[in-house]
Amino acid sequence: MSWLFYLVPAASVLALLFAWIFFRGMMKESEGTAVMKEIAQYVREGAMAYLKQQYKVVVIVFAVLAVLFAILAYGFHVQNTWVPFAFLTGGFFSGLAGFVGMRTATYASARTANATMRSLNSGLKVAFRSGAVMGLTVVGLGLLDISLWMIILKAFVHDATASQTLVTITTTMLTFGMGASTQALFARVGGGIYTKAADVGADIVGKVEQDIPEDDPRNPATIADNVGDNVGDVAGMGADLYESYCGSILATMALGASAFFNKGEGVQWMAIMAPMLIAAVGVVLSILGIYTVRTKEGASLKDLLKSLSIGTNLSAVLIAVFSFGIFYILGFRGQDGLPQWWQLSLSVISGLLAGVIIGKITEYYTSHSYKPTQKLAESAQTGPATVIINGVGLGMISTAVPVLTIAVAILLAYGFATGFHFSTDTLSLGLYGISIAAVGMLSTLGITLATDAYGPIADNAGGNAQMSELDPSVREKTDILDSLGNTTAATGKGFAIGSAALTALALLASYIEEIKIGFGHLAQKGGEMAAEFTRMSQASITDVVNHYDITLMNPSVLVGIFIGSMMAFLFCGLTMNAVGRAAQKMVVEVRRQFREILGILEGKKRPDYTSCVRISTKAAQHEMIFPSLLAIIAPMLVGVILGPAGVIGLLAGGLGAGFVLAVFLANSGGAWDNAKKFVEEGNFGGKNSASHHATVVGDTVGDPFKDTSGPSLNILIKLMSMVSIVMAGLTVMLHC
Repeated sequence: MSWLFYLVPAASVLALLFAWIFFRGMMKESEGTAVMKEIAQYVREGAMAYLKQQYKVVVIVFAVLAVLFAILAYGFHVQNTWVPFAFLTGGFFSGLAGFVGMRTATYASARTANATMRSLNSGLKVAFRSGAVMGLTVVGLGLLDISLWMIILKAFVHDATASQTLVTITTTMLTFGMGASTQALFARVGGGIYTKAADVGADIVGKVEQDIPEDDPRNPATIADNVGDNVGDVAGMGADLYESYCGSILATMALGASAFFNKGEGVQWMAIMAPMLIAAVGVVLSILGIYTVRTKEGASLKDLLKSLSIGTNLSAVLIAVFSFGIFYILGFRGQDGLPQWWQLSLSVISGLLAGVIIGKITEYYTSHSYKPTQKLAESAQTGPATVIINGVGLGMISTAVPVLTIAVAILLAYGFATGFHFSTDTLSLGLYGISIAAVGMLSTLGITLATDAYGPIADNAGGNAQMSELDPSVREKTDILDSLGNTTAATGKGFAIGSAALTALALLASYIEEIKIGFGHLAQKGGEMAAEFTRMSQASITDVVNHYDITLMNPSVLVGIFIGSMMAFLFCGLTMNAVGRAAQKMVVEVRRQFREILGILEGKKRPDYTSCVRISTKAAQHEMIFPSLLAIIAPMLVGVILGPAGVIGLLAGGLGAGFVLAVFLANSGGAWDNAKKFVEEGNFGGKNSASHHATVVGDTVGDPFKDTSGPSLNILIKLMSMVSIVMAGLTVMLHC
């Protein structure tokens, strides 16, 4: 194993070390007054209680799936025997990443509020570096998991040839991506239902019906709302981006092993090492970028955005520069038909630029520093109906640039890798270029995720300041940080779905490679078809496509496309209705308390926060099961009934519809949220005006858009790919 490989586990340790340093630094900050500590403790206990219940459900699902995979591996011999174990570790590390991030966030919110009393920069520093704990934990655990499995499988897996061994190792490692995706979907869906049920219930009764401020301690749903920010936007997001990060690296490794199969083990190893080294260097540059984020007192939202942009852009520019050196050192010099080092570097830069553009266009459509959201706020003067109509329209229009950006990035990444030779002979190399572009987009996840995780911490800090009845100036500062958090969260969601599109495309190609592995398993069983199975196991992607007639004229492909497209909308419908049902229960409970517990509105009696936390917890546990299981079962059934052709159609349909729908939901929701903030700053009548009430309605509608259904879609499209890859052996056996 090359000495360069050991830079990868070293980078993972470095990421985890700095995550610990930032965590210790945050813990040294004061949590503030006794009331601030008490409120933070309520939120912490509620979040931990929810995660404990969620993990009980997830453990059962994982146990059932692990047994299924064990039967396929040891009973039917259509799968590698390491698959059940890889699947379990992927889920464990994904859950651990979310847990660490959420634990940090629940300790950071009160400390952020307290630091903001000193200065805006102090509050930004505490919140952002606490978010960096999440970012660095995700990349650290991701690289650690990948490194450990590479070492283990390299020691124990030995096929007929060294080149075939590397293909087997990398395709086996893809299966721990399914474990990460499964855990991430439960975390995102469950957390999203929890947080939005509480948020919608708190807004409808508190802000609309009773005209009390957001996060007012008199509102019984306030604690549940703050708990939800942590379990949905922190724990769920951490698990989500962990699987995106690992999925892009693993898919690139698998495609590299396949694309350079005939070039020898040395060249294969170069292609496998490239995504891991880019990610490792990205860790170091993310840490560097984190230390550059700071601002001045009295900064505007644009100033704060600029502060965060300096850190993220510095990391992105440097990884672009370093990628040239990485491919040169690895030995891509154009020999024996290999691409030049600069060609693959330009593929990486294509992904990086796509990520930056999607982030900027998301910021443009969702930040109230720009016209689209300002005009959305202006439409509130004629009531909530026009706010809803304009918000939906804004979200739909906002999909154009991200989709075109991803389309151009795909063509450029493919073209740079192949020298712009678009043919069946360059297909594998072109797909490798696309997947390395996804790695480039996610290479600086350590800092980009920090900007995302920062948002809910700032939001909770504002809630703590309000409930602790601190000086209004503190809430004004936390509101500035929160507005920034809304924009960075929307940007992060756009970034996540953009990377998901590239990763899912790479996984689509990896599915074909897994089909070939499936033929290899059948060949090992012998029989009269053994020779044909052996030939197919060594076939090109084009040969496999021709074998199964994967064309638009094949009805199985067309049916798969329709089912995949439908899955995106069905999944969103289920999760939105889940939020609606849970929010109804929350509204009924909050109204009951206002009606029956005399003295709440006068501040003489404390509401029953626990009952609201219980409602959100129970609803999330119950409602998350069916949508999540549907995402797992659908690709299994399509594979069994329609075969590989139907599965390819399913994945293509899910990717196309899911990507566009996710961008629409995230941007509409983000714009509605910031339109409300813009009015609250004194525009168009300010707080408690008719315009404000209209934007609150828009924000309430947008909550499940941007925090439940939208973010879950990027996991859906990748999880369906991962399930298809893991079940490929069975699909081949049934449709050989």
